[in-house]
Amino acid sequence: MLELIKQPWHWSVAGVLVGIMVPMLLILGNRHFGISANLRHVCAICLPGNISFFKYDWKKEIWNLFFAVGIIIGGFLATQFLHSPEPVKIAPALASSLAESGINDYSELMPAQLFNWDNLLTIKGLVFLVFGGFLVGFGTRYAGGCTSGHSISGLANLQWPSLVATIAFMVGGFISSNLILPFFLNL
Repeated sequence: MLELIKQPWHWSVAGVLVGIMVPMLLILGNRHFGISANLRHVCAICLPGNISFFKYDWKKEIWNLFFAVGIIIGGFLATQFLHSPEPVKIAPALASSLAESGINDYSELMPAQLFNWDNLLTIKGLVFLVFGGFLVGFGTRYAGGCTSGHSISGLANLQWPSLVATIAFMVGGFISSNLILPFFLNL
């Protein structure tokens, strides 16, 4: 059974599971799904002061905190016990494009040439890890939610802002991967 779990699964398995989430949430009386809302929940728990944004019944959303903790635990268990000894398989065209930028180690889930402690204090590391992380956090707050919240539950609930946000996510992803990322990889 463990060997079956370690093998790559077809993308449709995750698609069906994600697709089941929205009807389950609606049946259970929850209309919102997303990870970024958990930061607000944690702040409401830890900062019960007079900040109006944090004054709400966060206990009704406790399931979302358990979901986020489950993601962290699941990610840890997967990397520790379900890691395949085979290198990550990527498209040949992508491999040749990345090789031009000096990225050719696919033994881990993230390229070791980019994501390591030595690389953190370089220009490339600061751009990818620090500045990129800041932009993700800022964009999530500015958009009123993350990709999972808008693109999964927001679109399923036919919310116009979620459609606009999802289109912006896709356009930003295309621009980043085709224009910005190649520029910074060659620094």
